[in-house]
Amino acid sequence: MDRTIGAGDRTQHPTADDAFLLSLVQSGDERAIATLYDRYSRIVYSVALRVLSDSALAEDVLQEVFMQLWRTPGSFTASGCSLGGWLAVLARNRAINALRRKHNADPIDAISFATPTDLSSEAERNRFADRSRTLLHQLAREQRKTLEMAFFDGLTHSEIAEVTGDPVATVITTLRSALLALREAVQP
Repeated sequence: MDRTIGAGDRTQHPTADDAFLLSLVQSGDERAIATLYDRYSRIVYSVALRVLSDSALAEDVLQEVFMQLWRTPGSFTASGCSLGGWLAVLARNRAINALRRKHNADPIDAISFATPTDLSSEAERNRFADRSRTLLHQLAREQRKTLEMAFFDGLTHSEIAEVTGDPVATVITTLRSALLALREAVQP
């Protein structure tokens, strides 16, 4: 049963809260998922493009993330995490998986690097990016580099240990302490 609401509902308003929109998505409201897509697609695409450096693959990840949200909106649980943050992590994970599949399938010479799309005109994205950069620069240099290798370069703990020369346990501890510091910085 497809339940949609009239034209005057909050799905038409850009300030409708995420929880309300997710409840509408659970009941099959296509306008609610469209509103969430408009709100978060740039962040999801940006994260995927940063990891993959390939606009076509980033678009695939974008589609996969929102298809998952459409099919299973209940998979997001608001346990101290914003929907935007959850979608960004989901995009990052899917992009890393796509990158690993690509590395296994393509010889290194066949990998092309796309020029990142300029999305800087979006005020919300800029605020998010500025805040993220500020928080990352507040981390110790070792924590920041380890976090970048794990989250943006898609390296495993073992691969990071090879690059840095640190034991795997040290890499794990460094990542954990960096993530805890970021969590504390963003929580009110």
